[in-house]
Amino acid sequence: MRDAIFMLLMGLLLLLAVARPFVGVLLWSWVSFMSVHRLSWGMATGQPWAILTFGATLVGCVIAREPRQFRPTAMMVMLAVFALAITATSFVALNAPEVVWHKWDRTFKVIVGVLLTAALLTERWRIHALVWLIVIALGYFGVRGGIFTLATGGGFMVLGPPDTTIADRNHIALALLFAIPLMNWLRLHSKHNIVRIGLVAAMVLTLFAAIGTQSRGALVAMAAVAVMLWLRSPKKAVSGIAIVLAVVAVVSFMPQSWVDRMSTIETFEQDGSATGRMRIWEAAWNMAVARPFTGGGFRAVYSQEIVNTYAPGVTARATHNIYMEVLGEHGFLVFGLWLAMIGLGIFYTLRIVAIARDRPDLAWASDLARMSQVSMVAYLVGGVFLSLAYWDVFWTLMVVLGATHAIVRREVRAAVSTNAAAVPTALENWRAKPLPS
Repeated sequence: MRDAIFMLLMGLLLLLAVARPFVGVLLWSWVSFMSVHRLSWGMATGQPWAILTFGATLVGCVIAREPRQFRPTAMMVMLAVFALAITATSFVALNAPEVVWHKWDRTFKVIVGVLLTAALLTERWRIHALVWLIVIALGYFGVRGGIFTLATGGGFMVLGPPDTTIADRNHIALALLFAIPLMNWLRLHSKHNIVRIGLVAAMVLTLFAAIGTQSRGALVAMAAVAVMLWLRSPKKAVSGIAIVLAVVAVVSFMPQSWVDRMSTIETFEQDGSATGRMRIWEAAWNMAVARPFTGGGFRAVYSQEIVNTYAPGVTARATHNIYMEVLGEHGFLVFGLWLAMIGLGIFYTLRIVAIARDRPDLAWASDLARMSQVSMVAYLVGGVFLSLAYWDVFWTLMVVLGATHAIVRREVRAAVSTNAAAVPTALENWRAKPLPS
């Protein structure tokens, strides 16, 4: 029954995507971020929903002639160049072609989908809708995982949806921490009390879920998120107390087994998992040094034969580090471009806050930029411990910031033009007044 209902719903939404292309963007994001089709059973789980949605959206764009005015942002240009760059490095990759091009196919499709999303982010309400979609897609697992953690007393691990990018406990933990600041932004700009209360509850449950993953990297990222949330809060005294109480309540709830596992952070050099990660970072670095312009290509560190060439004695495995993942796979030039895109996202947040200062009508943009900074910290800190360099949700947030920056600049220019036009009119009216007799 669930399978049939889902198939019917998707069919209707695909038709709606043809009529309204931005609905297609939301649908593609829903399928991509949440892998919602894997929550059903039967035939629905094996259908190429992402491709179908993307195709329906493109058809809708042609019919509706969207976007009406295409204004590419700097982030869009850099993403397009990045897509070309990883294509070039894939032609000279070290791993087997079927392995390399399989990973390239997934990554390239993500970038193309994000670029289409960016092209249609032309209005404030669309940005708001997309952030809601991100929160719903990730928050579903946060709320469900938080309830599971409470119900089991924290005795079992929270995992992500199977066969997805965030299936691993470390990955889902980062995704949940990434979502919490965006939930807070929606809370700040929701008109209805019931929605704000629901978002607060979702934030608390998501925090429980992140702790319930029993990921040590999540604990480090959570500390960074807590500090950034406090720094970005306008009411630091109140927010500081709330953050401390929330963290203390969650941590004190967890069992002794969780405490014992977290305490191993202090003795990471004795942990086989931690030392194994540092050894594979060495292998990735050696590949980049030996092949500075191309790196080893996609999934080079997964091949024992390739790893033996650049770091004898190191066991092939996942990089477990977003920085070394890109550096080892694509070399220093592409790594520099990847870092530049992240730097551009940070620049967007700073400029939005600066431009929107003393503009109450742009408070939504300023608050989004501040909360996005917190989400970025979660990703950049948590990413030190896992392989998630090509995460579609993160790049979607980057293009959201690019679109927000463009809208804010447009609003400010419009206000300046209006004020400039009003000055001559006011002067003419003053001159037209009769002199007092």
